Amino acid sequence: MALDTHQQMLIEQRISNEAKSPLLAYLLLIFVGGLGIHRFYLGRTGSGVAMLLLLILGAVTLPIGVGLILLLALGIWMLADLFLIPGMVNQQRDLLRQSLRSELAANA
Repeated sequence: MALDTHQQMLIEQRISNEAKSPLLAYLLLIFVGGLGIHRFYLGRTGSGVAMLLLLILGAVTLPIGVGLILLLALGIWMLADLFLIPGMVNQQRDLLRQSLRSELAANA
């Protein structure tokens, strides 16, 4: 079923209100990035847990040298996330848009 202009405007308004903020995601990455909180915020729980575990294991094994490799990997991952955040935010918005359209179609 095609949505009329009013319904499309309602969906876009809800997306504006409910979508995740790229600025907040970047701030979380910059200030507490090793904890993976920016990924939890963006709905990426699995990779957020992986980042947190990598940080913990890296810190615990740092005295024997292995931790340095783990922390280096975490740093590279955080650097990559600087470029991946816009795509993650857009994907989250697209999923929200799809969910709202399905919800609206079910109620029609």
